Amino acid sequence: MDNERREIAGGWVAITGSKISAVGASGSEPAAREVIDARGCLVTPGLINTHHHLYQNLTRAYPPMTTAPLFGWLQSLYPLWSTLDEESAHVSAWVGLAELALSGCTTSTDHLYVHPAGAGDLLTAEIEAAQDLGIRFHPTRGSMSLSVKDGGLPPDNVVQDHDVILAESEAAVKRHHDREHGAMVRIALAPCSPFSVTKKLMIESAELAEKLDVRLHTHFAENSEDDDYSVATFGCRPTEYLEEVGWCTDRTWVAHCVMPNDDEVARLGKAGIGAAHCPSSNLILASGISPVVALRRAGVHVGLGVDGSSSADSASLWLEARQAMLLAKLRDGASAGSARMALEIATRGGAGCLGRLGEIGELSVGAVGDVAVWSLQGPRFAGAIADPIEAWLRCGPVSAAHVVVNGKSVVRHGELVSPRVDEMLRRHDTLARRMQNFGSR
Repeated sequence: MDNERREIAGGWVAITGSKISAVGASGSEPAAREVIDARGCLVTPGLINTHHHLYQNLTRAYPPMTTAPLFGWLQSLYPLWSTLDEESAHVSAWVGLAELALSGCTTSTDHLYVHPAGAGDLLTAEIEAAQDLGIRFHPTRGSMSLSVKDGGLPPDNVVQDHDVILAESEAAVKRHHDREHGAMVRIALAPCSPFSVTKKLMIESAELAEKLDVRLHTHFAENSEDDDYSVATFGCRPTEYLEEVGWCTDRTWVAHCVMPNDDEVARLGKAGIGAAHCPSSNLILASGISPVVALRRAGVHVGLGVDGSSSADSASLWLEARQAMLLAKLRDGASAGSARMALEIATRGGAGCLGRLGEIGELSVGAVGDVAVWSLQGPRFAGAIADPIEAWLRCGPVSAAHVVVNGKSVVRHGELVSPRVDEMLRRHDTLARRMQNFGSR
């Protein structure tokens, strides 16, 4: 996934410190202190997750919410999520990022927009989980300012005052955002959606992002309800609203982007916007199929997102890559979706969304040492000898055999390196039961 899209049979990747120092063909390997034997494997850049709500794995596959469309689904879950605190944010982030790592993910975002009164510093709790695991992390300081009484969807106890949101957003950037090449933590500003924040907050968040030189993220054109709400409330479609509030720039990446028409696709591409494609979530909530092929052709940076565990349930980037390939075929024809297209979305596309092309999402000299190794052996790959990349995505399900982040092993032989897995799963079970029991009262 470098600029030339090289595919090297029998190749190798050398990492010195935290960066890739060389890539080459068999027979020219440098001496190394440590070697990961990848014979019989496909080696790719680490995958990049561009949209998630990590705390939602505390309500994964919650039965009353599995048949509702987007707006009803959200209104049913907000009361449970209002119990979120620092401990549950930390543990759910740890478990969610661990699950992602097993699927070959080395960089993940998170859209944390629920900040209940008195919950504590949830963003820092998440960041500490990523640091403990060794995952590259792009959390977004999300927000909601419109409650039910204001015409929004969320209850009063999970929204915040406009000035508090902006102040805490700026404080989070100043505390955590690392601008250096190879940074492990970067922050973006992320008002939840046009139907949960004021127009003023959208405008002033864009101004603050410009001032702080950070990225912007929000839900966008997610389904027909979203479109109808925009027309009824703002008198325009979501793309025009995005332009009105100053978000139609290359600083922005949006989540879902299911419903743009042809003219809007062209406008989004011209602006250089990124879009997090969340195929499984869009299917589960019956939101539709994003026009990924057209968006990419127009110049939109299309990345991949697992979305929150309450809607997508399985936080596997490998699975989302496969879904992206299949849905592209279904929507635009069998030749439109390939494994190479899906791999590019999951790597370079994600780097484009996060403003880090040339740094993450590729195996090239000077890029970060983030690598996924996939075994192509065993019964499920028997006969798949003509094209290892197509085999990787068509002959699944597949988990990563090895994952290296920033030059350090996070997954070895299909298992997490961290010794804390059992401990964190026990804590997660306790916290999930507490949250779900609150919903059954």
